[in-house]
Amino acid sequence: MPRLFASLLLALTPLLASAEEVIRVYNWNDYIAPQVLKDFEAETGIRVEYRTFSTAEELAAALASGEAIDIAVPSHNDLPALIDNGSIQPLDFSLLPNRKHLDKQLLSTLAALDPSNRHAVPYLWGAVGLAINTPQAEAAFGGPLPDSWSLLFDAEQSARLAACGISVLDAPEETLTLLFNYQGRSLARSAPSRIQRSSQVLDGLRPHLRYIDSERYIDDLSQGKLCVAMAWVGDALAAADAGQPVRFLVPDEGSVLFIDNLVIPASAERADLAHRFIDYLMQPEVAALITAETLYPSGNADSRDFLDAALRDQPGLYPDRDTKRRLHALETVSEKHSASVAEVWARFRDGS
Repeated sequence: MPRLFASLLLALTPLLASAEEVIRVYNWNDYIAPQVLKDFEAETGIRVEYRTFSTAEELAAALASGEAIDIAVPSHNDLPALIDNGSIQPLDFSLLPNRKHLDKQLLSTLAALDPSNRHAVPYLWGAVGLAINTPQAEAAFGGPLPDSWSLLFDAEQSARLAACGISVLDAPEETLTLLFNYQGRSLARSAPSRIQRSSQVLDGLRPHLRYIDSERYIDDLSQGKLCVAMAWVGDALAAADAGQPVRFLVPDEGSVLFIDNLVIPASAERADLAHRFIDYLMQPEVAALITAETLYPSGNADSRDFLDAALRDQPGLYPDRDTKRRLHALETVSEKHSASVAEVWARFRDGS
């Protein structure tokens, strides 16, 4: 028997060795510290298959396809639809002891979309604004710039900036929300016919844009190839960190706040490992590493204690009180409105 058992064990060894634990993570581009993934793998022995996307539409398509994804990172305004159609599963709080470190204000905001915060953990958050390379932009504009979305939505002003390079995020709901807010209206409460008419303003902007993209602009800002970009805060701060004279501006008319979240899709094959990964990221020291790398504020309130003072106090990273007053959470739009937004955006993005 001992000899037979030894032979059986030898036969099974290759199979046991190949039974590697793997977690599949799908996140926004440039949205984690690579060291965190390495440390997680070293500490747990779990391999991370890490992929990225650059638009909400890419994530929506992946979740709708049913492919095996253990962790995804949707924005807060997409949570109601994901919950209603069963695309994401409830969390097991008993497996997430580090939830105690989360920002209670963010949890309160999310609870309006995800009752009792059962499905989502706030990961990173921030504002959409304008990243402005001040010397280049003022030279092209002919003087100081207004702190206004008119730099994009007023065709005469965007024409003056076209030569030094303007870009817009490939983010339809964010862009149209900002346009409607600039006009003193609400996208979510406007008729679909009015959304269709917004094409007239976008038509005036389109010839002056270098491109519409949520990924390419990151390097171009950091290399001084754009003078004005609609930007997520971390990308603007990264350009300044790279040595460019770029400032991040929340215009006088206000802007939108986003909260990106860690969720477990219904298609997850290893929800147990997904909980372990989420809890690891909720450690304050780990969350601080992610903020230091990405330059986005964390959903982990206690992580600020682990940031260098210079970074913690960097203008733009954590909005001051005056800036917070000009920010509002991106609203969830109805299915009917989404169809109009998608139609308008397709014409704008494709230039047709």
